[in-house]
Amino acid sequence: MARHLQEVLGLDFVVDYPKMPDEDRPEYEAWKDRIVKAVAERDGETILVGHSLGASFLLKYVSEEEPAATIAGLFLIAPPYWGAEDWEVAEYSLRGDFASRLSGIQRLFFYHSRDDIWVPYSHFERYAEKLPHAIFRSFDGRGHQFNDDLSEVASDIKSH
Repeated sequence: MARHLQEVLGLDFVVDYPKMPDEDRPEYEAWKDRIVKAVAERDGETILVGHSLGASFLLKYVSEEEPAATIAGLFLIAPPYWGAEDWEVAEYSLRGDFASRLSGIQRLFFYHSRDDIWVPYSHFERYAEKLPHAIFRSFDGRGHQFNDDLSEVASDIKSH
């Protein structure tokens, strides 16, 4: 996905895809430390793009921490809504006031395919209820991986 995003964004953007620690047994604190380091390495405004668990961790990070760089946009693909029924993982859950802590991010986008077999579409709908100021784009036939095609995400990054 990251490779395709770089291709469709072109040379005006640099896609940095940091390797997350222990991906088979993800712990938020370890991933957060890696995100903090990656964001701190950026100069100027930073655009964050995440997929699935990584997207939910980015959302948790920006809603609970003070990033070292200015977050110019947050683009989240198929993020789970932790705390939904059968998705109760306290370590991953957002704080109750998470929505109010995102008001400074002007470009907040969510993407989800209705046929995602891993993260139910109802999670996307929950985010839409909590974050009315965000932009939500739903798709059909793209699955959880969006068929490795992030053209719409790239278009939104370029146009806003």
